Amino acid sequence: MADIALHGITKKFGPNTALRGVDIDIKDGEFFVLLGQTGAGKTTMLRVIAGLERPDAGNVMIDGQDATAWNAAQRDVALVLQQYSLYPRLTVRGNLEFPLKSRTQNLSTAQIKERVERAAETLQITPLLDRKVERLSGGEMQRVSIGRAIVREPRVFLMDEPLSALDANLRDVLRVELKKLHNDLGATFVFVTHDQVEAMSMGDKIGVLNKGKLVQVGTPDDIYSRPINTFVARSVGTPPMNLLSGALEGGAAVLDAGGHRLPLRQPLGTEGQKMRFGVRPEDVVITADAPAKGRVFDVENHGVIKILTIATDGAHIRATVSAQMKVGIDDPIAFGWRPEKVLYFDHMSGRNLALD
Repeated sequence: MADIALHGITKKFGPNTALRGVDIDIKDGEFFVLLGQTGAGKTTMLRVIAGLERPDAGNVMIDGQDATAWNAAQRDVALVLQQYSLYPRLTVRGNLEFPLKSRTQNLSTAQIKERVERAAETLQITPLLDRKVERLSGGEMQRVSIGRAIVREPRVFLMDEPLSALDANLRDVLRVELKKLHNDLGATFVFVTHDQVEAMSMGDKIGVLNKGKLVQVGTPDDIYSRPINTFVARSVGTPPMNLLSGALEGGAAVLDAGGHRLPLRQPLGTEGQKMRFGVRPEDVVITADAPAKGRVFDVENHGVIKILTIATDGAHIRATVSAQMKVGIDDPIAFGWRPEKVLYFDHMSGRNLALD
């Protein structure tokens, strides 16, 4: 297995810069998730690590060695894609054996058989070994695709949105299975996704990318509870964090929307300072004597919870409440927040003032 470090990686495609001076350290055995929207640079970073793209600047280090000039074979990494990359006319066994039959592997028939059977058992696809790939479901094909990576016993597993083409239930199942696979193998995983649920539930560490820049790296709790700026704050959490413009006055937050005055605990900043107050929907409090007033704009029933959208003087605020709460569209409602949970962001730059 291996640790990976990127130092000052920049990659351009013509006039477009896909990666901008990226520095990152991924520890041996870590499940590292790269989170970002389409065009953020996630796949480019994965291809740079794999050796499929040469950076215009910077170095790729693998186990402390400069691997920037190494080709993909020399780096000994396995890439799992959203598209299954399988041979449809071969059986599952044939697909799993294929990467082991190259001259560089130099494995005996017995060794190949042992690796294939061990990977099939790990992924629970042993009964499928003699079935043609074209007869498999999407989830089964993705398991085989992951199996092709496992049999090679690579130093690093690189996964580019491998679950995004699957239906929601199957994604849930394979998320759990991939995490268990990581624990069983003790291998280094670099997993690319635009899905914050995948990132938060699977990653030991998350790196948030935005327009080719690595904005923040941290544990899921770091990213959720201590976002470095408003971009990261809105990148995780369902529904996303409420960001409310206002100012500090007398140790309280006075919101631009409606002039509502809400309490703060140990406020940051100076008297009269303009800022954006961040509060998660689960930290919005609905009580009859709450200081702010609005009307219910929307109600989403999610089974055990409801998500309310509250309209107040042109602003919309999301709140998570119990499914038992009786509430309807256009009902008047009073709301506040948990003062100890409020985050303070600079009005112009969006940076988290607590992290300055």
